[in-house]
Amino acid sequence: MKALVLTDTKKLELSEVAIPEPAPSEVLVSVKNCGICGTDLHIYHGDPGSAEVTPPVVLGHELAGEVVAIGAEVTQVKVGDRVAVDPNIYCGKCKYCRSGKVHLCSDLSAVGVTRNGGMGEYCTAPEANCYPLPDSMSYEQGAMVEPLSCVLHGFKKLTFRPNDRVFIVGGGFIGMLFLQLVRNYTTGSIVVSEINASKHEVLTQLGATEVVSQITSDLYSQFDVVIECVGKKVTIENAVKCAGKGAQVLLFGVPGPNEVVEIAPYEIFSKELSISGSFINPFTLDEAVKLLDKEVVNIEPLISHRIRLEEVEHVLENYPKLQVSKALITL
Repeated sequence: MKALVLTDTKKLELSEVAIPEPAPSEVLVSVKNCGICGTDLHIYHGDPGSAEVTPPVVLGHELAGEVVAIGAEVTQVKVGDRVAVDPNIYCGKCKYCRSGKVHLCSDLSAVGVTRNGGMGEYCTAPEANCYPLPDSMSYEQGAMVEPLSCVLHGFKKLTFRPNDRVFIVGGGFIGMLFLQLVRNYTTGSIVVSEINASKHEVLTQLGATEVVSQITSDLYSQFDVVIECVGKKVTIENAVKCAGKGAQVLLFGVPGPNEVVEIAPYEIFSKELSISGSFINPFTLDEAVKLLDKEVVNIEPLISHRIRLEEVEHVLENYPKLQVSKALITL
Protein backbone atom coordinates (compact mmCIF):
# COMPACT_ATOMS: atom_id res chain seq x y z
CA MET A 1 0.00 0.00 0.00
CA LYS A 2 1.01 3.63 -0.42
CA ALA A 3 1.78 5.56 2.80
CA LEU A 4 3.42 8.84 3.77
CA VAL A 5 6.06 8.03 6.40
CA LEU A 6 7.60 10.59 8.75
CA THR A 7 11.23 9.47 8.93
CA ASP A 8 12.70 12.42 10.82
CA THR A 9 12.01 16.05 11.62
CA LYS A 10 10.71 17.75 8.47
CA LYS A 11 11.23 14.57 6.44
CA LEU A 12 8.33 12.69 4.83
CA GLU A 13 8.72 9.80 2.40
CA LEU A 14 5.98 8.47 0.15
CA SER A 15 6.60 4.73 0.36
CA GLU A 16 5.19 1.35 -0.53
CA VAL A 17 4.64 -0.55 2.72
CA ALA A 18 2.88 -3.76 3.68
CA ILE A 19 -0.83 -3.60 4.46
CA PRO A 20 -1.04 -4.04 8.25
CA GLU A 21 -2.71 -7.04 9.86
CA PRO A 22 -5.30 -6.19 12.53
CA ALA A 23 -4.70 -7.63 16.00
CA PRO A 24 -7.52 -9.79 17.47
CA SER A 25 -9.33 -6.75 18.92
CA GLU A 26 -8.62 -4.45 15.97
CA VAL A 27 -10.05 -3.67 12.55
CA LEU A 28 -8.41 -2.75 9.27
CA VAL A 29 -9.73 0.47 7.75
CA SER A 30 -9.44 1.48 4.12
CA VAL A 31 -8.87 5.19 4.64
CA LYS A 32 -11.01 7.47 2.48
CA ASN A 33 -10.23 10.91 3.94
CA CYS A 34 -7.70 12.18 6.45
CA GLY A 35 -7.38 15.72 7.77
CA ILE A 36 -4.15 17.59 8.44
CA CYS A 37 -4.22 19.00 11.96
CA GLY A 38 -2.14 21.70 13.60
CA THR A 39 -0.75 18.88 15.73
CA ASP A 40 0.59 17.22 12.57
CA LEU A 41 2.34 20.50 11.83
CA HIS A 42 3.88 20.48 15.33
CA ILE A 43 5.02 16.86 14.89
CA TYR A 44 6.47 17.58 11.44
CA HIS A 45 8.61 20.33 12.98
CA GLY A 46 9.84 18.05 15.77
CA ASP A 47 7.47 18.85 18.64
CA PRO A 48 5.38 16.23 20.47
CA GLY A 49 1.75 15.53 19.63
CA SER A 50 -0.70 14.25 22.24
CA ALA A 51 2.19 11.91 23.12
CA GLU A 52 5.85 11.63 22.16
CA VAL A 53 6.44 10.73 18.51
CA THR A 54 9.16 8.31 17.46
CA PRO A 55 9.81 8.10 13.70
CA PRO A 56 9.34 6.26 11.46
CA VAL A 57 5.57 6.63 11.73
CA VAL A 58 2.64 7.33 9.45
CA LEU A 59 0.87 10.47 10.68
CA GLY A 60 -2.84 11.26 10.41
CA HIS A 61 -5.24 11.13 13.36
CA GLU A 62 -8.32 12.70 11.73
CA LEU A 63 -9.59 9.87 9.57
CA ALA A 64 -12.60 8.03 8.26
CA GLY A 65 -12.96 5.02 6.02
CA GLU A 66 -14.43 1.61 5.40
CA VAL A 67 -13.72 -1.47 7.50
CA VAL A 68 -12.24 -4.15 5.22
CA ALA A 69 -11.07 -6.75 7.76
CA ILE A 70 -11.63 -7.52 11.44
CA GLY A 71 -9.70 -9.36 14.14
CA ALA A 72 -10.90 -12.64 15.63
CA GLU A 73 -12.24 -10.98 18.82
CA VAL A 74 -14.15 -8.14 17.14
CA THR A 75 -17.91 -8.34 17.73
CA GLN A 76 -19.40 -4.85 17.31
CA VAL A 77 -17.84 -3.79 14.01
CA LYS A 78 -18.18 -5.67 10.72
CA VAL A 79 -16.60 -5.59 7.29
CA GLY A 80 -18.26 -2.89 5.19
CA ASP A 81 -18.97 -0.54 8.09
CA ARG A 82 -18.24 3.13 7.46
CA VAL A 83 -16.40 4.53 10.50
CA ALA A 84 -14.65 7.51 11.99
CA VAL A 85 -11.68 6.66 14.19
CA ASP A 86 -10.97 8.04 17.63
CA PRO A 87 -7.16 8.03 17.60
CA ASN A 88 -6.68 8.08 21.36
CA ILE A 89 -6.01 4.75 23.08
CA TYR A 90 -6.08 4.60 26.88
CA CYS A 91 -4.43 2.03 29.12
CA GLY A 92 -7.48 1.61 31.42
CA LYS A 93 -5.18 0.88 34.38
CA CYS A 94 -3.62 4.14 35.59
CA LYS A 95 -5.18 6.35 38.26
CA TYR A 96 -6.53 8.77 35.63
CA CYS A 97 -8.26 6.06 33.61
CA ARG A 98 -9.67 4.49 36.78
CA SER A 99 -11.07 7.85 37.92
CA GLY A 100 -12.81 8.56 34.59
CA LYS A 101 -10.20 11.04 33.30
CA VAL A 102 -9.08 8.75 30.51
CA HIS A 103 -7.74 11.58 28.36
CA LEU A 104 -5.07 12.22 31.00
CA CYS A 105 -3.93 8.58 30.77
CA SER A 106 -0.35 8.04 31.94
CA ASP A 107 0.27 5.63 29.06
CA LEU A 108 -1.66 7.35 26.27
CA SER A 109 -1.04 6.13 22.74
CA ALA A 110 -2.65 7.37 19.56
CA VAL A 111 -3.29 6.38 15.97
CA GLY A 112 -1.24 8.71 13.77
CA VAL A 113 0.96 9.80 16.66
CA THR A 114 2.59 6.84 18.43
CA ARG A 115 1.39 4.26 15.87
CA ASN A 116 0.68 4.42 12.16
CA GLY A 117 -2.31 6.51 11.17
CA GLY A 118 -4.42 7.76 8.31
CA MET A 119 -1.83 9.16 5.88
CA GLY A 120 -1.77 5.77 4.21
CA GLU A 121 -4.23 3.71 2.21
CA TYR A 122 -4.91 1.37 5.15
CA CYS A 123 -4.75 1.74 8.90
CA THR A 124 -5.51 -0.49 11.90
CA ALA A 125 -7.44 0.74 14.93
CA PRO A 126 -8.97 -0.86 18.02
CA GLU A 127 -12.60 -1.88 17.60
CA ALA A 128 -13.49 0.33 20.58
CA ASN A 129 -12.13 3.37 18.74
CA CYS A 130 -14.38 3.00 15.69
CA TYR A 131 -17.56 5.08 15.51
CA PRO A 132 -20.15 4.18 12.86
CA LEU A 133 -21.11 6.83 10.33
CA PRO A 134 -24.67 7.09 9.04
CA ASP A 135 -25.09 6.61 5.30
CA SER A 136 -26.14 10.25 5.04
CA MET A 137 -22.66 11.40 6.10
CA SER A 138 -19.74 11.77 3.71
CA TYR A 139 -16.28 10.46 4.53
CA GLU A 140 -15.09 14.08 4.51
CA GLN A 141 -17.50 14.80 7.35
CA GLY A 142 -16.38 11.60 9.02
CA ALA A 143 -12.76 12.73 9.00
CA MET A 144 -13.84 15.87 10.85
CA VAL A 145 -15.46 13.94 13.71
CA GLU A 146 -12.18 13.86 15.64
CA PRO A 147 -11.41 17.60 15.59
CA LEU A 148 -15.03 18.45 16.38
CA SER A 149 -14.97 16.00 19.29
CA CYS A 150 -11.93 17.82 20.71
CA VAL A 151 -13.71 21.16 20.37
CA LEU A 152 -16.77 19.68 22.09
CA HIS A 153 -14.66 18.65 25.08
CA GLY A 154 -13.48 22.24 25.47
CA PHE A 155 -16.93 23.65 24.80
CA LYS A 156 -18.43 21.52 27.59
CA LYS A 157 -16.08 23.15 30.10
CA LEU A 158 -17.93 26.43 29.59
CA THR A 159 -21.31 27.60 30.85
CA PHE A 160 -23.27 29.98 28.64
CA ARG A 161 -26.06 32.37 29.61
CA PRO A 162 -28.42 33.76 26.99
CA ASN A 163 -26.90 37.24 26.78
CA ASP A 164 -23.23 36.41 27.32
CA ARG A 165 -20.76 38.40 25.28
CA VAL A 166 -18.34 35.88 23.77
CA PHE A 167 -14.90 36.50 22.30
CA ILE A 168 -13.19 33.90 20.09
CA VAL A 169 -9.49 34.56 19.55
CA GLY A 170 -8.56 33.08 16.18
CA GLY A 171 -10.94 32.49 13.29
CA GLY A 172 -9.21 29.52 11.70
CA PHE A 173 -10.63 26.00 11.50
CA ILE A 174 -10.93 25.50 15.27
CA GLY A 175 -12.30 29.00 15.83
CA MET A 176 -14.95 28.35 13.15
CA LEU A 177 -16.00 25.12 14.88
CA PHE A 178 -16.31 26.92 18.21
CA LEU A 179 -18.22 29.75 16.54
CA GLN A 180 -20.87 27.37 15.20
CA LEU A 181 -21.27 25.62 18.55
CA VAL A 182 -21.51 28.88 20.49
CA ARG A 183 -24.02 30.36 18.04
CA ASN A 184 -26.15 27.23 18.41
CA TYR A 185 -26.25 27.56 22.20
CA THR A 186 -26.45 31.29 22.89
CA THR A 187 -28.21 34.35 21.54
CA GLY A 188 -25.56 36.74 22.82
CA SER A 189 -23.01 38.60 20.74
CA ILE A 190 -19.95 36.77 19.41
CA VAL A 191 -16.86 38.74 18.44
CA VAL A 192 -14.08 36.93 16.56
CA SER A 193 -10.51 38.14 16.20
CA GLU A 194 -8.88 36.98 12.97
CA ILE A 195 -5.82 38.57 11.37
CA ASN A 196 -6.58 37.12 7.93
CA ALA A 197 -9.17 39.41 6.35
CA SER A 198 -10.06 36.82 3.71
CA LYS A 199 -11.79 34.78 6.44
CA HIS A 200 -13.97 37.60 7.74
CA GLU A 201 -16.88 37.05 5.37
CA VAL A 202 -17.26 33.34 6.15
CA LEU A 203 -16.94 34.04 9.89
CA THR A 204 -19.85 36.46 9.59
CA GLN A 205 -21.85 33.91 7.62
CA LEU A 206 -21.21 31.31 10.33
CA GLY A 207 -22.66 33.57 13.00
CA ALA A 208 -20.11 36.11 14.20
CA THR A 209 -21.70 39.37 15.32
CA GLU A 210 -18.45 41.21 14.64
CA VAL A 211 -15.05 40.27 13.25
CA VAL A 212 -11.94 42.29 14.11
CA SER A 213 -8.48 42.08 12.58
CA GLN A 214 -6.58 42.72 15.77
CA ILE A 215 -7.09 42.89 19.50
CA THR A 216 -7.03 46.47 20.69
CA SER A 217 -7.26 47.88 24.19
CA ASP A 218 -10.92 48.86 23.77
CA LEU A 219 -11.73 45.11 23.88
CA TYR A 220 -10.07 44.64 27.28
CA SER A 221 -12.33 43.49 30.15
CA GLN A 222 -15.38 43.32 27.85
CA PHE A 223 -16.30 39.64 27.59
CA ASP A 224 -18.07 37.01 29.67
CA VAL A 225 -16.53 34.06 27.82
CA VAL A 226 -13.18 34.08 26.00
CA ILE A 227 -12.05 31.13 23.87
CA GLU A 228 -8.42 31.22 22.75
CA CYS A 229 -7.83 29.14 19.59
CA VAL A 230 -4.35 30.19 18.47
CA GLY A 231 -1.85 29.11 21.12
CA LYS A 232 0.61 32.00 20.79
CA LYS A 233 2.06 34.06 23.64
CA VAL A 234 0.43 37.32 22.56
CA THR A 235 -3.00 35.80 21.89
CA ILE A 236 -3.08 33.96 25.22
CA GLU A 237 -2.09 37.12 27.10
CA ASN A 238 -4.69 39.15 25.23
CA ALA A 239 -7.36 36.53 25.90
CA VAL A 240 -6.96 37.08 29.62
CA LYS A 241 -6.92 40.86 29.21
CA CYS A 242 -10.19 40.75 27.26
CA ALA A 243 -11.98 38.77 29.97
CA GLY A 244 -14.40 40.81 32.06
CA LYS A 245 -15.24 40.33 35.72
CA GLY A 246 -16.32 36.81 36.55
CA ALA A 247 -15.45 35.63 33.05
CA GLN A 248 -14.52 32.17 31.85
CA VAL A 249 -11.37 31.80 29.76
CA LEU A 250 -10.72 28.62 27.77
CA LEU A 251 -7.17 28.14 26.51
CA PHE A 252 -7.71 25.74 23.61
CA GLY A 253 -4.98 26.69 21.11
CA VAL A 254 -1.93 24.44 21.30
CA PRO A 255 1.23 26.40 22.17
CA GLY A 256 4.77 25.19 21.63
CA PRO A 257 6.00 23.14 24.60
CA ASN A 258 8.43 25.89 25.59
CA GLU A 259 6.03 28.81 25.16
CA VAL A 260 5.85 30.99 28.30
CA VAL A 261 3.24 33.70 28.83
CA GLU A 262 3.08 36.68 31.18
CA ILE A 263 -0.21 37.01 33.04
CA ALA A 264 -0.72 39.26 36.05
CA PRO A 265 -2.08 37.11 38.91
CA TYR A 266 -3.79 40.22 40.31
CA GLU A 267 -5.92 40.37 37.15
CA ILE A 268 -7.12 36.81 37.77
CA PHE A 269 -7.75 37.63 41.42
CA SER A 270 -9.48 40.97 40.95
CA LYS A 271 -11.71 39.77 38.11
CA GLU A 272 -12.23 36.36 39.72
CA LEU A 273 -11.51 34.66 36.41
CA SER A 274 -11.95 30.97 35.70
CA ILE A 275 -9.18 29.79 33.38
CA SER A 276 -9.17 26.26 32.01
CA GLY A 277 -7.37 24.14 29.45
CA SER A 278 -8.71 21.40 27.22
CA PHE A 279 -6.91 18.24 26.10
CA ILE A 280 -8.17 15.89 23.38
CA ASN A 281 -11.65 14.36 23.27
CA PRO A 282 -12.98 12.05 26.00
CA PHE A 283 -16.50 10.69 25.38
CA THR A 284 -17.52 13.26 22.74
CA LEU A 285 -17.30 11.42 19.41
CA ASP A 286 -20.88 10.14 19.32
CA GLU A 287 -22.14 13.69 19.74
CA ALA A 288 -19.73 14.97 17.10
CA VAL A 289 -21.11 12.44 14.59
CA LYS A 290 -24.67 13.60 15.28
CA LEU A 291 -23.85 17.31 15.02
CA LEU A 292 -22.11 16.81 11.68
CA ASP A 293 -24.82 14.52 10.32
CA LYS A 294 -27.54 17.04 11.20
CA GLU A 295 -25.32 19.86 9.86
CA VAL A 296 -25.57 21.77 13.11
CA VAL A 297 -21.87 22.13 12.34
CA ASN A 298 -21.09 22.72 8.66
CA ILE A 299 -17.55 21.84 7.62
CA GLU A 300 -17.81 22.74 3.94
CA PRO A 301 -16.86 26.44 4.35
CA LEU A 302 -13.94 25.41 6.58
CA ILE A 303 -12.08 23.18 4.11
CA SER A 304 -9.52 25.30 2.27
CA HIS A 305 -7.47 22.57 0.54
CA ARG A 306 -8.33 19.14 -0.86
CA ILE A 307 -5.09 17.31 -1.62
CA ARG A 308 -3.39 13.97 -2.30
CA LEU A 309 -0.65 12.31 -0.26
CA GLU A 310 1.93 13.63 -2.71
CA GLU A 311 1.03 17.22 -1.73
CA VAL A 312 1.10 16.88 2.06
CA GLU A 313 4.73 17.87 2.59
CA HIS A 314 4.31 20.99 0.44
CA VAL A 315 1.31 21.99 2.56
CA LEU A 316 3.15 21.39 5.85
CA GLU A 317 6.17 23.35 4.62
CA ASN A 318 4.07 26.31 3.48
CA TYR A 319 1.19 26.25 5.97
CA PRO A 320 1.02 30.00 6.76
CA LYS A 321 1.81 31.09 3.20
CA LEU A 322 -0.97 28.88 1.80
CA GLN A 323 -3.42 30.26 4.39
CA VAL A 324 -4.59 26.77 5.30
CA SER A 325 -7.81 26.54 7.28
CA LYS A 326 -8.28 22.77 6.91
CA ALA A 327 -6.46 20.57 4.42
CA LEU A 328 -8.18 17.27 3.69
CA ILE A 329 -6.40 14.34 2.07
CA THR A 330 -8.32 12.04 -0.27
CA LEU A 331 -6.95 8.51 -0.59
